[in-house]
Amino acid sequence: MVQSVELLLDEDAEAAVIAQWQLLVDAGLPAQGGHHRPHVTAAVASELWPSVEQRLERELDFVPIPVRVGAIVLFRARVSKGPGAVLVRLVVPSAPLLALHRRIHDIVAECPGTQANLAPDEWTPHVTLARRLPRDRLGSAVATVLDEPDITGYVAGIRRWDSDNRLNWQIA
Repeated sequence: MVQSVELLLDEDAEAAVIAQWQLLVDAGLPAQGGHHRPHVTAAVASELWPSVEQRLERELDFVPIPVRVGAIVLFRARVSKGPGAVLVRLVVPSAPLLALHRRIHDIVAECPGTQANLAPDEWTPHVTLARRLPRDRLGSAVATVLDEPDITGYVAGIRRWDSDNRLNWQIA
């Protein structure tokens, strides 16, 4: 299963993402929502060792980072994630955001099952709006959120997500 390190948005930015999830639901489209919380995935591994989590807590010296959640993009879904596409809003990759991501990656890299697409210089920071969008609904999904403005805010914290146990906790 998936163990991840995720960047959390401030309350106003999080509320703006949730409002876009609701627009998609109101249009009869699949959206994140439910037990999900808006976030930007910074690292994923099949196992995150307690020593690595302790290093994340000890070494990150986290301070809030301004972010802009901007362009609407479609990702092809991976076979393991089921059919359809993934609708996201890209996060503009500022120098402070990229530096934080690199620090997280460098700490997590020793864990098993890390993903190459989350390595520095490969990472596409984004906030997911919807998964498993059928091809015949892609246009509707994009049109539903197309006129929504960019979201400005802050990365306000870092959490750990344990998908095996469906638990999350703040680490910074």
